[in-house]
Amino acid sequence: MSDNLYTTSSSVKLQISGYVFLTFIGYLIIGYSLAVLPVFIHHDLGYSAIVAGFVISIQYLATFLFRGVAGGIVDKKGPKPAVMLSMISFIISGIFMITAGYFEANHHLSLAILIITRLITGVAEGMVGASPVNWAMLQVGDQHTATAISYNGIASYGALAIGAPSGVYLAAHFGIEGLGVAILITAIGGLLLTRIKPALKETKQTERHSFMKVFRIISPFGTCLALGGLGFGTISTFITLYYQFHKWDNGVLCLTIFGAVFILCRVLFGNSIMRYGGMKVAIVSLLFEAAGLAVLAMADSSLGGLVGAGLSGLGFSLVFPALGVEAVNLVPASNKGSALAAYGVFIDISLGITGPLVGLIADTLGMNYIFQFAAVVVTIGLIIAVIQQRRIAALNTSRSPY
Repeated sequence: MSDNLYTTSSSVKLQISGYVFLTFIGYLIIGYSLAVLPVFIHHDLGYSAIVAGFVISIQYLATFLFRGVAGGIVDKKGPKPAVMLSMISFIISGIFMITAGYFEANHHLSLAILIITRLITGVAEGMVGASPVNWAMLQVGDQHTATAISYNGIASYGALAIGAPSGVYLAAHFGIEGLGVAILITAIGGLLLTRIKPALKETKQTERHSFMKVFRIISPFGTCLALGGLGFGTISTFITLYYQFHKWDNGVLCLTIFGAVFILCRVLFGNSIMRYGGMKVAIVSLLFEAAGLAVLAMADSSLGGLVGAGLSGLGFSLVFPALGVEAVNLVPASNKGSALAAYGVFIDISLGITGPLVGLIADTLGMNYIFQFAAVVVTIGLIIAVIQQRRIAALNTSRSPY
């Protein structure tokens, strides 16, 4: 009996992995430029930290706008068309990245092309962000929602952890043009893999809410996610500049440590969401993330920075699936795609404002204050999560016949 259950569980995980590998490909492409472009824009092109943060974050504006489009495509036509459009957009972004490198000597033109590149990348991320996980859920069933969301996160942040140092290596040896070629080749591979997968779509005939109604339903959980996401956004966008400011080596290693601990936590503690409930897990996770950011703020060496990044990765790891399970369970089956897309909008908003907001903190107060600011914001998210958990508990008590 137990062997059969183990086999079934392993089969489900394998099926989920086959679909969220497409998420891995998408975020590997995003990761390539994550640690490269802030330094390239700030040092090579000579623009301020605010401009660098703006260019990085503008991607999330396009992602924000296309999450809803992707959710509608998934609910009506299935995930495959959305993923196909994503990979095509990544291919186009690779071509623009090559062009930006070619015109590096013309700083204004190169920056303008990079802005277009980031917008196209944002379209691609909006299309791929929740589509493969919906594809997996259609394959294995809604009862495996928590596992699918967790594995999708492992794929995305694992890809970022691999993509960031890979991008630094590629840029150091082959320039921005080489980075663009890597994006182009990886995206073509993703497109070919998407084409051979079976097209699936939701067949249950249930009431379908508008995207804005779904957005309102899941907004309390999305708000907590957005505040927690600012901590990750600060690390991903500014950690290399933070290390350069302190004259420390291996700033990009923080992204790798963050991603490695993030993945390890999901593998070891992913079942805790179903065991203890999403809100309880989210509260503990946000507490660890805030502590990690505080350690980064107080670090006096590169080692301290790595410890802070690791704690932040440990904390942020389960925030998305813990709150996501609570959010998705509030909508009918015909709106699962829109629910995950709407939920993902909040992380887009978070990452979209992180660049210019934290860049403003760096330029006005100093680079030393960026992680103090991030720790305070995540702590606010923790407080809201506690309030939301108490509201849910009070609502459940009022519904109890006893």
